[in-house]
Amino acid sequence: MKNYQVFDYSFQNLREKSMSFEQVFEHIVKFMNLAPSGNYRLMVGTDSQVHKSHTIFITGIVIQNQGKGVWACIRKIVIPRKMTQLHERISFELSLTEDIVSLFNEDRKNRLINIVLPFVYQGATFIMEGHIDIGAGKRNKTREFVKEMVARMESMGVEPKIKPNAFVASSYANRYTK
Repeated sequence: MKNYQVFDYSFQNLREKSMSFEQVFEHIVKFMNLAPSGNYRLMVGTDSQVHKSHTIFITGIVIQNQGKGVWACIRKIVIPRKMTQLHERISFELSLTEDIVSLFNEDRKNRLINIVLPFVYQGATFIMEGHIDIGAGKRNKTREFVKEMVARMESMGVEPKIKPNAFVASSYANRYTK
């Protein structure tokens, strides 16, 4: 098993391995240019799994043209210890999500917005979401962290989503943490 440094920006999906963030961004641009009048959601979320001697963190990046398909990739980080404290792990998950969200700087966001802009009056949309693997339900152990984590996402200008709407973290990324 390869250990990744937190500053390693290597992404992969079923088709490609070792993509740089710039390559990921170009895939997103290409995907959006296929149907510039679409309804796009750019979603970033992280999940983790504690194993015997390490903790695996998977951050998913998903661009969805609602009802018309997606393009997605993941980034894998392995921390060589068991992170058993829930708040530490949830906070680190969110830090990894924030890290990727920050790579979508103003220039990059504007480039994506400019793809749909000519089609806004025909209903084209673009939104960026941060998916947080926490829930507000009474039986959910993470409910006490909801306000803190949601505020962190909002402070980045990203629409926060928690369970059950945080499927990039709780479903897509989760699949690769095992």
